[in-house]
Amino acid sequence: MALTISVLADRPDLAEAMWDMPSSWPEFMRQDPIGGLYYGNVETRFSAFVLVAQDETGEVVACGYSIPFVRGNREELPDNGWDFVIREGLLASIRGQEPDAISAVEIAVRPDHQGRGISAQMLGAMRDNAARHGFPELVAPVRPSAKTDANEPMSTYATRVREDGLPVDPWLRVHVRAGGHIARVAPRSMVIPGTLTEWRAWTGLPFDKTGPVLVERALAPVHCDLDHDVATYVEPNVWVVHRTGAPS
Repeated sequence: MALTISVLADRPDLAEAMWDMPSSWPEFMRQDPIGGLYYGNVETRFSAFVLVAQDETGEVVACGYSIPFVRGNREELPDNGWDFVIREGLLASIRGQEPDAISAVEIAVRPDHQGRGISAQMLGAMRDNAARHGFPELVAPVRPSAKTDANEPMSTYATRVREDGLPVDPWLRVHVRAGGHIARVAPRSMVIPGTLTEWRAWTGLPFDKTGPVLVERALAPVHCDLDHDVATYVEPNVWVVHRTGAPS
């Protein structure tokens, strides 16, 4: 479908509609303590790296969030993917450091518009925006959209391919079709801790036994510790690297 994609810095009037756009994320995914460091600074620090898509009626139907950060001399992308880029990106902004890399944070499509190829358009626009800012690569700690077996290691799921050689996962497939290269797994990309009361509220599950708990739409088991009244979710993601066309 035809989209009008704007940079939030150029269209701050779209911020309210951006925040009001319905989301399909499960409640527990909104509880990463590092995530708030990014979204709480989107309008003041990172608006040049946020894209807002409108349909032909002017309604906001998708958003693309990215963040510049300091990678330095790290040759290999880190184990702690999503949390890492947000933390390093915010620290670079606060310290006045010049970022040397940029990462995707999220591409969100309104639930009633999913399955229409919008995510691919947003990915392309995000890559183009990274190029406009002079970044030769866009990296992305990708959350595979169709992984349903929390017990399957991400290292095996991420390498599963169809007969045509493309990933079995639809979201990874979008990235590869767009020219992205799967680099490695980020085994602790996102960490969500909480008390057992909090996890019960987030999921509706009892969390009444010590051990792994399978939570719907979690990519790995949540580890419950009854004695210490805490449960922790460590989410693995998959690092994908895109060339943007900007000179190195």
